[in-house]
Amino acid sequence: MSGTLVLAGTPIGDTADAPPRLAAELEGADIVAAEDTRRLRRLTQALGVRISGRVVSYFEGNEAARTPELADALSEGSRVLLVTDAGMPSVSDPGYRLVAAAVERGIRVTAVPGPSAVLTALALSGLPVDRFCFEGFPPRKTGERLARLREAAGERRTLVYFEAPHRLAAALAAMAEAFGADRRAAVCRELTKTYEEVRRGTLGELAAWAEEGVRGEITVVVEGAPAETPGAVDAAELVRRVAVREAAGERRKEAIAEVAREAGLPKREVFDAVVAAKNAGAG
Repeated sequence: MSGTLVLAGTPIGDTADAPPRLAAELEGADIVAAEDTRRLRRLTQALGVRISGRVVSYFEGNEAARTPELADALSEGSRVLLVTDAGMPSVSDPGYRLVAAAVERGIRVTAVPGPSAVLTALALSGLPVDRFCFEGFPPRKTGERLARLREAAGERRTLVYFEAPHRLAAALAAMAEAFGADRRAAVCRELTKTYEEVRRGTLGELAAWAEEGVRGEITVVVEGAPAETPGAVDAAELVRRVAVREAAGERRKEAIAEVAREAGLPKREVFDAVVAAKNAGAG
């Protein structure tokens, strides 16, 4: 009989936010796989919990190698509890590989829902939350980061990003360039902790503020692109958007289709603009 994989949410700051079931799962699991065993120890001390099962590390550096071992334990009937440093496993944290391996073997996967920096930041941002998408951490390299952000420039849903504090100023400056300096955003810092701060403003304002240096865990929420009136985007801008997507690795056909969708135009109109620009360049 196979075991069960339990994904458990952990506090993103205040340990009092730990879900009630977390303590019971920590005490009853055969194996606790933790992103950082030292943080796990501090959490169990704060909760007054004693782990009776085996504790193993499961982080980015050993995730690929340790997944088969944990999957085998699940197949043999173990109850494996997966916890990360903060929030829900798999959300920009280890977990996806193990979930995929468990699903492939037909092993039950369940969760102890817990705090989420993504949802908390969205709720506090003051920006629309009816439709949103999570983009994780932007690429570290300047060119790759700008290209990735430009891909999302026409996205109408609210965007959520994680970022390291020492890269925040550069990331906000790149967002201002890709999305426009007037696009509204919120920087959520140290959520649920003593020095929690939510700074709201335009991307241009926030980029200037971040140049002074920012500390703590960071979540950035960015307003989605405004809906465009069909025909409001000129041919040169359509060609530029297609070129940006192609530079990011999209095939021209898919790039044209996406640009047309964003602008509310027929694909043929965007295609004709690209062909005309190509012919003008050749001439």
